[in-house]
Amino acid sequence: MNAAARALTLLAESNQTVAVAESLTGGLVAAELTSVPGASKTFRGSVTAYATALKQDLLGVDAALLARRGAVDPEVALQMAVGVRARLGAGWGIATTGVAGPEPQDGQPVGTVYVAVCGPLGGPLGAEKVTALRLNGDRAEIRKESVRSVLDLLVGELSENARAQDTEQNGGN
Repeated sequence: MNAAARALTLLAESNQTVAVAESLTGGLVAAELTSVPGASKTFRGSVTAYATALKQDLLGVDAALLARRGAVDPEVALQMAVGVRARLGAGWGIATTGVAGPEPQDGQPVGTVYVAVCGPLGGPLGAEKVTALRLNGDRAEIRKESVRSVLDLLVGELSENARAQDTEQNGGN
């Protein structure tokens, strides 16, 4: 089972949903998720905010942060995940931002990518995590690996939260 199918299965098992905010992946994460039969049960939708201004306008990323650090930044990735989760009414938000090439962007070299996940707040289910990636390869390879990485991050957080819930329900044993 690939990461998209695994993520959707875990979401369905816990009756939760996911929304996606994408920059460098340009809709590839949403395409990967929707390629799985039954995705509509848990996938709310996506925002492809390729232009930096759209990260602020559509996802609520802080304008001062974007002006200071540019779009290729771990905090920007996290704010994108938080924003898409809130705006699309999902239990989980995931995001990708980075430089696929061919040229550096915002002072960051090609292959610099940040993927983020934001989950339900409160209790053992509160989850916010950003992973920094330094990827090699051409534009297509960097984008493909970014998709795989953000979906793996989501699966990891969903699995961890499922274990935490299990432990809590079983009296901490």
